[in-house]
Amino acid sequence: MTTEARRVTVDAADDAAGGLDFIRQIVVEDRRAGKHAGRVRTRFPPEPNGYLHIGHAKSICLNFGLAAEHGGLCNLRMDDTNPTTESVEYVRAIEDDVRWLGFDWDGRFYHAADYFEQLYDCAVRLIEAGKAYVCELQGAEVSEYRGRWNRPGRNSPWRDRTVAENLDLFARMRAGEFEDGSRTLRARIDMASPNMNLRDPTIYRIRRAPHYRSGDAWCIYPMYDFTHPLSDAFEGITHSLCTLEFEDHRPLYDWFLENIDAPCRPRQIEFARLNLSYTVLSKRRLLELVSEGRVAGWDDPRMPTIVGFRRRGYTPEAIRDFCDRIGIAKANSIVSIAQLEDAVRQDLNRRALRVMGVLRPLKVVIENYPDGRVEEVEAVNNPEDAGMGSRVVPFSRELYVERTDFREDPPRKYFRLAPGREVRLRYAYFITCREAVRDPATGEVVELRCTYDPETRGGYAPDGRKVRGTIHWVSAPHAVEAEVRLYDHLFTRVNPEDAGVGGDYMDALNPASLETLTGCRVEPSLRGAPAGSRYQFERRGYFCVDPDTTDGRLVINRTVTLRDTWAKIEKAQQAQTAG
Repeated sequence: MTTEARRVTVDAADDAAGGLDFIRQIVVEDRRAGKHAGRVRTRFPPEPNGYLHIGHAKSICLNFGLAAEHGGLCNLRMDDTNPTTESVEYVRAIEDDVRWLGFDWDGRFYHAADYFEQLYDCAVRLIEAGKAYVCELQGAEVSEYRGRWNRPGRNSPWRDRTVAENLDLFARMRAGEFEDGSRTLRARIDMASPNMNLRDPTIYRIRRAPHYRSGDAWCIYPMYDFTHPLSDAFEGITHSLCTLEFEDHRPLYDWFLENIDAPCRPRQIEFARLNLSYTVLSKRRLLELVSEGRVAGWDDPRMPTIVGFRRRGYTPEAIRDFCDRIGIAKANSIVSIAQLEDAVRQDLNRRALRVMGVLRPLKVVIENYPDGRVEEVEAVNNPEDAGMGSRVVPFSRELYVERTDFREDPPRKYFRLAPGREVRLRYAYFITCREAVRDPATGEVVELRCTYDPETRGGYAPDGRKVRGTIHWVSAPHAVEAEVRLYDHLFTRVNPEDAGVGGDYMDALNPASLETLTGCRVEPSLRGAPAGSRYQFERRGYFCVDPDTTDGRLVINRTVTLRDTWAKIEKAQQAQTAG
């Protein structure tokens, strides 16, 4: 269901709510109740410590889509409170990814770092109200005093400091008088709470590190759980949508808003994060893959990052369609990557130009075709869209076909080239294989000698005879040489981090996730094709021109195969696990 189809008015709420996911039902109910004067404002708040992945795409579509459905607004905000992991590079990449997916924040671009002074003032107000204190417990001591889920914690020895003492110490923390990690500011809540997040959580820590945005202005930085609800409040957010791991943090989110008397009271709602089969979506894991050289970078087409998918040839429309298909759930589960690939296939089937490309070339010489003659045959650009027209493809005496389209001793139901067998060349002629020429040194078949029927131009015989096989080809003198990278799933297990399997997630890396083919041949229409151009190679799959392409080198990535070859494998693995 598209955003336009979902557009909901308050008057239509009773009719619409039944067909909406639980988050959209909550929003409709809040508007009917007059909360926030009926307005809807959301935000997408990534931390700029890595590149966005497909899980973030789900959140982007939800936050921007939900706001649009109600005529509301969605902000883009960097939750940038950790100076040691964040950078301008990541900020720019996030902006680019959100725009590429088709969304715009219309100038509402915020940084938590720009609220540092306001956040500091809020912390001071908590101290003045006796609800925050400066603590000198160190790492291991903090854990010990915090207790366990089945055992209450103990109060810090510094919990009962006076307001005046805490204000003085906090000001001196900001002034840089103390060593990193020597003191923290903690909220004074309840060390016996069954919710561990309420056991006097840290609000500020000392960290002498320059911030990419504020430079050396600060040596203390606020924690995420403190920053996030207040940033939402400062921006007038009405619905703060988070993934399920923040469900236990919601009481703390609300506590900060209540005890600081925030100007706005957003409602936090949690939904299931996206888990994708054969994939890891932890930023920490993705960073490890990059830093350890297991992939070529954040934009490696095997990575589940938006830049990786973009380089591989995925379209923003396909990703949005996938996010729409999987919907919003309350419980975590693993979504099959086959659903994403199907969305890509369906989208590219409508928009991609059809071309002919031979990945593993085998030369064909048509012995009765006039030497030096070149014909132009008409080929359809996309049978799904007549408006995309057609193109002409050169045909000559020497061609390349796929090596897999020839068998000397063909099995039953093999309808491609074999000695004495006739096949149709797509858009061209019927040819018959007469002889296979071998390399005398290796015995490998290096050339096929064939004849053609000149009466079958266009691929049809006037006498009505039928052939069972149709194969693609390229004219050898006109073909463009290309390097083709065949990408597959990065991991061999449905859940790479399945603890029941044992070992590390790195043990599940797929050694065949990339196969690079050189000496491939494609039709001349691809000469000079710009990076990002998408094609369907007939009978082979969908492909995209890679940015590594230069004037003298054409590099092409396989986006997705024509058919899902992993769905059966995934079902078999799941059945084996269940058994």
